[in-house]
Amino acid sequence: MAGPSPEDREDIPAQLRAAGLRVTAARATILDLIRTHPHSDAEALARAARGRLGSVSTQAVYDTLHALVRAGLARRIVPADHPARFEARTGDNHHHLVCRNCGRVEDVDCVVGAAPCLTPDATRGYAVDEAEVTFWGLCPECLGQGVTDKPDTSV
Repeated sequence: MAGPSPEDREDIPAQLRAAGLRVTAARATILDLIRTHPHSDAEALARAARGRLGSVSTQAVYDTLHALVRAGLARRIVPADHPARFEARTGDNHHHLVCRNCGRVEDVDCVVGAAPCLTPDATRGYAVDEAEVTFWGLCPECLGQGVTDKPDTSV
């Protein structure tokens, strides 16, 4: 998927306002970072935000991420045994590929049809509107380095 267009980046203040959020330098910066560096974790986003703004507290980063997710401007994904990652691609019910070795995450479009893409054999009364699928394997770089198996996570 291509990165955000310059127009998308210029519209960040309007998008924050439309989502009912006050425009702050931290919110605009972090949303831009999520768009330009999808699947980043909170720590990476905090480092990058500090690089742009000079100073932003860790709590402000987490509060901003929570507000962006709640407002529908960002999506939080949590691959097993990995930190939460954030992306700006929302509302399209896409899925993810995760490398077992290095943790790289890639988007995968919906496997079949419109949301929720997959239908459980029994909904047990739930109104299902989304399905999350995570495909696990090894990324091309890890395969190129000769990695052939998942890392040993035993203690």
